[in-house]
Amino acid sequence: MTPAHLHSLCLLILYLAMGNGQDGKFSGPLKPMTFSIYEGQEQHQIIFQFQANPPAVTFVLNGETDGIIKIESNGLLYSISALDRETRAVHHLEITALDAQGMTVEGPVPITIEVKDINDNRPMFSERKYEGSVRQNSRPGRPFMYVSATDLDDPTTLNGQLFYQIVIQLPKIDDVMYFQVDNKTGGISLTRQGAKELDPVKNPSYNLVVSVKDMGGQSENSFSDTVSVDITVKENIWKAPDPMEIVENSTDPNPVKITQVQWNEPGAHYSLTTKETLPRFPFSIDQEGNIYVTQPLDREEKDLYVFYAVAKDEYGNPLSYWLQIEVKVKDINDNPPSCPSTMTVFEVQENEALGKRIGIFTAYDLDEANTVHSVLRYKIVQQTPECPVDGLFLIEEYEGKVQLAKQSLKKQDAPQYNLTVEVSDRDFKTLCTIEINVIDINDQIPIFEKSDYGNLTFSEDTAVGSTILTIQATDADEPFTGSSKILYRITQGDKEGRLAIDTDPHTNAGYVTIKKPLDFETAPISRIVIHAENPEPLVPGVTYNASSFATFVLVVTDVNETPVFSQFVYQAEVREDVAVNTKVGNVTARDPEGLGIRYSLRDDTRGWLRIDPTTGEIFSKAPLDRETEHVYQVQVVATEVGGSSLSSTSLFHLTLKDVNDNAPRLARDYTGLFFCHPLRTPGSLVFEATDDDQQTLRGFHFSFSLGSESLQNDWEVYRINGSFARLSTKHTNFEERVYTVPIRINDQGWPPLEGTVNLPVTFCTCVEGSCFRPAGRREGIPTVGMAVGTLLTTLLVIGIILAVVFIRIKNNRSSDKVENAQASEVKPLRS
Repeated sequence: MTPAHLHSLCLLILYLAMGNGQDGKFSGPLKPMTFSIYEGQEQHQIIFQFQANPPAVTFVLNGETDGIIKIESNGLLYSISALDRETRAVHHLEITALDAQGMTVEGPVPITIEVKDINDNRPMFSERKYEGSVRQNSRPGRPFMYVSATDLDDPTTLNGQLFYQIVIQLPKIDDVMYFQVDNKTGGISLTRQGAKELDPVKNPSYNLVVSVKDMGGQSENSFSDTVSVDITVKENIWKAPDPMEIVENSTDPNPVKITQVQWNEPGAHYSLTTKETLPRFPFSIDQEGNIYVTQPLDREEKDLYVFYAVAKDEYGNPLSYWLQIEVKVKDINDNPPSCPSTMTVFEVQENEALGKRIGIFTAYDLDEANTVHSVLRYKIVQQTPECPVDGLFLIEEYEGKVQLAKQSLKKQDAPQYNLTVEVSDRDFKTLCTIEINVIDINDQIPIFEKSDYGNLTFSEDTAVGSTILTIQATDADEPFTGSSKILYRITQGDKEGRLAIDTDPHTNAGYVTIKKPLDFETAPISRIVIHAENPEPLVPGVTYNASSFATFVLVVTDVNETPVFSQFVYQAEVREDVAVNTKVGNVTARDPEGLGIRYSLRDDTRGWLRIDPTTGEIFSKAPLDRETEHVYQVQVVATEVGGSSLSSTSLFHLTLKDVNDNAPRLARDYTGLFFCHPLRTPGSLVFEATDDDQQTLRGFHFSFSLGSESLQNDWEVYRINGSFARLSTKHTNFEERVYTVPIRINDQGWPPLEGTVNLPVTFCTCVEGSCFRPAGRREGIPTVGMAVGTLLTTLLVIGIILAVVFIRIKNNRSSDKVENAQASEVKPLRS
C-alpha cells in the first residue's frame, strides 16, 4: 500500500471514529458553510465531509489554507496541523466540485473557518520597570501613572481580560496601603490614607510590585506577570500663602498681583470663592494661579478679607481642598475724630468740691484702634459763659475726664455752661460741644402750712377712694426737681394701711384718700402722723424737723353692717348615694357688730338640703341624684340676730360624684328595624346602648347577650365596641311579621347593673328598598263599609234638605200669582 493510500485510510478511520457520516452532522452536500474550531487541536483534525453529486468525482480547495487545510478527492475537509488564532483568526476558503475531465460541476462555494481562542498566551507588561512620581496631599483615587500589559489572546473573551493588582508595597507602614491600582486600567493612585499620610520628609520613595493576570484574575489556571514600580514622593506645592497686608486707599494702578497659588500638576483651572456675601469682591485670579487686588481697599469698610482658592480639573471637579487666603487691610490716618453726639450733656450739683469728676467725654475715630492714628487728645478751647470766672473746668488730655478746676458752682451764677472741646489725632482736629447743667442741691426741707389739721369724722361705710383731707407743704429748693418734690408718708396711726396720700406734681398738695374700708369695731379713733420728705437725700448737715410733720385725728362712726361670710363660694363633693341626713358641708359668717348669726337656705329647688341655723352645717334631707343635677347650687343666707336683722348671701356648690345606679338602655328608638322578606341570606343590624351614669375616661364598656336562651337558634348578638353591638340572624326561615328580640346589656360597673331591652325587628315585603306593609284597621278609623254608609247617609240628608227648599220656593210663587190677580180687580179712585 502506497503512503497516499495509507494516509487516506488513516483519515477514514479517524472520520469513522468520530462518528462522522452517520446522521449528516459532519457530512452533507456542497454549500456555503462556516465552521468554528478551537485553536491548538491535534493534527489531522477532520472538519467536514462534502458529498458530490454526479457527475462530480473530486473536489478542489482554494483560499487561505496556509498549507495546513486540505481536502481529499472524496470531499473530506481536514487540517494537517493545529490552527493558531494568533496567526490567522479566520480562514476564507473556496471549494469546487469537478468531474472526471476536471470540469466544474458545483462551485466555487465559500467556506469560512473561524479559529476560536484558547488561553495559550501569557500577559506581558510593556516595560520591565516603571517609574513615577506623586505629590503629597494629591487627591485620592486620581491616577498619577499607569502600568500596561498585553495579551495575544482574544480580548473579547475571558482569555484576554487582564486584572491588575498590587502585591507588595515597600515600605508598608502600620500595614496600611498608601497606593491602589485600578484592576482594569492599571491606573495607580493614592488611597485616602496615602493622601493623608504621604510625606516626602519621612519616606521620599516607595517600591511597588504589580501583578497582571489574564482570565480576569478569576481562574486559578490564569497566566500572570509582575513588574516593579518605583514611585518618588514630591513635596505638595498646593499650599495656602502666608497672610498678607495691603495698605488701604492705595493709588497704585490696578490690578496688582499680591500672591500666587499653584497646583501640583499643570492644566488646573483656578477660581476664587467666599463663604460670606460681600457687596463687592475686589480680588481675581488668572489661570496661572496669580491672585490680584482689582480696586482700592477701605479698612473702614472691611479690615480683613478671607476667601478661598479652588483648583479644578477639566471636568469641573475639585482637585483638592480649598486654600484659605487672608488679606488684612492696613490702616492709614484718613478719618478725623468724631464727636459721640451733637451735644454731650453732664450734670453737676452746686457746692461740689474741687476735682469732682463731672463725666467722661469720649470721642471716637474710625481708624484702626491701638495705633498712632487712633490716639485722641482733648482740650477745652472755650467756656460759655465765663462767669464767675473762665477756666472753671478742665479735661484730661487723653482720658477725656471732665472735672471742676477752680471753685464750686452756684446755680444763681449760671444754671448751665457750654464747653467747646478740641479733639485731635496725629493729622486731624474736630470741635465738639459739652453742656453742663448745674443741679440744685437739697438743702431745704419741706415745711407744712399747719402742723395740726384737727379732728375728721367719717362713718365706717365711707366709700373707698374718697378724699377726706387736703394737706400742703412747701419746699424752697428749685421747683420741679427731686430736691423740691414732696412725698407724704403716714408714719403713725394707720398700721392697717387704710389711708393713702397722693401728691399733686405741680402744687405739691397732698390728698388723703381712703384706701381700705374704715372699721369702727377695730379702730374708732386714730391719731394720724404725716411726714413730708423729698425723694432726693438731704445734703449733709441738713435734717428733717418738726416742721416736716403734721397730724390729724380720724374719728370713725359706727354703721350697722351686714354679716360677712368667710368665703364668697363654698364648694363640697359627695357621692350621690349618701344616706339622708349626711353632713355634706358647712359655712361660716360673722357679724361686724358681734351679733349672733342665723343661717338659712334659698333656691333649694329640689329640696335636697337643710342647714343647721346655728352652726351653718349643711345636711342632705332627701336622696341625691347626679343624673338629675351634676352640680347642685343653693344660696346660703346669714341673718344677724337682733339689731336690724340685716342679711348677706353666699353660694354653696355641691358636686355629686357618680355611682353606678342606672341600668343600660338603648341610645335611641329602634322601632324602624326591618329585613326584607323573604330573607335570602342571614343579615345583621347594628344598635347602640347608653347609660345615664357618668362615662369613664375610655367611654362605655357594655357587654351584650340574648335575653332568652330559646332565641339562640334564631339570633346571635355580639359586641362591636364599648357601646355598639350587632344583632344577626342565624338562618333565613322567618315569617313576615314583627319579632321582639330581648337583649341583656351589662354595664360592667361596680356594682354591675344589667338591663333588658326589646328590639322590634320587622320582616316585611320590600318595595324599592323600603318596607311595605298593608294597612290594617286601626282603633278609631272606620272600615270601608262604614265609610260608604256614612257617605250615603250624608247624601240622603242633603237630598231631603234640597227637596224642602224646592217645595217652599214653588209655594211662594203660587201665592204671589193669587195676590197679583186680586190686585188687578180693584179700581183706582179719581179726584
